[in-house]
Amino acid sequence: MKKRVGSSPGVRTEGGGRGVVSRASPGAQSLNASGRPRSQGPRQVVAVILMWRGRIGLFKRSGSVQHDAGLWHCITGYLDADSDPVRQAVQEIWEETLLPARALEQLTAGPTLRLADPRGGPDWTVHTFLACTSQRRLTLNWEHKAYRWVRPGKLPQFDGQVAWLTDVLRAVDSLPSAKARDGVAS
Repeated sequence: MKKRVGSSPGVRTEGGGRGVVSRASPGAQSLNASGRPRSQGPRQVVAVILMWRGRIGLFKRSGSVQHDAGLWHCITGYLDADSDPVRQAVQEIWEETLLPARALEQLTAGPTLRLADPRGGPDWTVHTFLACTSQRRLTLNWEHKAYRWVRPGKLPQFDGQVAWLTDVLRAVDSLPSAKARDGVAS
């Protein structure tokens, strides 16, 4: 049986909710995929929880990534201001696992989160998604060095998770398909 969790401090969903949102620090700057400076508004990413047979895919970030190397995470990717979050989610799944869109049984958008940057930079806008596949074997790109399909109750056993993975898991936990996984034997 899966334990239900509530919202976490420091996080709010778009359109309401509670939480603390930091302001951008002067001079803070990040680069987009093209190497050009991003705007100083919230930085946008997609975060996809990939599931197979009621198990959550955890991905161990490689030493080749700039942030959170060696930590367990979900599938993520930057979203440029003019990009569609759904298309970007499908693109990130393909890039990071080689799963084509046709291998997805479902892709459901969850709430959009607003997270404060722990380093004091601009806030992060996180477009959450839940994707389900029947394909167990994945082919990882350079961003990850390992993956595991984990039963929801076993997630705490994976030390070294990216700090905001829990926020993304909580966000998609309220989706109908996430509730359906509770019926899967642990």
